[in-house]
Amino acid sequence: MSIQVGETLPAIPLHEGTPKTQVSLPELFAGKTGVLFAVPGAFTPGCSKTHLPGYVNDFDALRAKGVDVIACVAVNDAFVMDAWGKAHGADGKIHMLADPAGAFTKAVGLDVDAAVLGGLRSKRYSMIIEDGKVRALHVEPDGFGLSCSLSNELLAAL
Repeated sequence: MSIQVGETLPAIPLHEGTPKTQVSLPELFAGKTGVLFAVPGAFTPGCSKTHLPGYVNDFDALRAKGVDVIACVAVNDAFVMDAWGKAHGADGKIHMLADPAGAFTKAVGLDVDAAVLGGLRSKRYSMIIEDGKVRALHVEPDGFGLSCSLSNELLAAL
């Protein structure tokens, strides 16, 4: 079962930039309004052409709606997430967080076996977070589509 609205994000360490830099989502979102979105894989077509660019492009609009922190999670290593973020201009806007073994993704119950991407991956989703708790959750119906988890949909929900 996946994480539910009202529940607190698990304190499973994610990595930002390098494997040595650990991030706890409850700490990152403590006392803040935030957006957390996840993708099946960095540098994959839908994630690179639509999902991440939408959040980068809508950064100012999200901030204007009261969002303090934006973070992206994928079951990839920290170096890949860092390079992917840089390739899309996410520096200073979006925390590009790696979940290399999928521990966080499994803990929130949003994992999927995506053989075409090498096995365990995250379903595509977005969340609105208030002080470390899930206020809204939008999971793509098939786990991979590009509809309810996009930045424009999240903006409408804020």
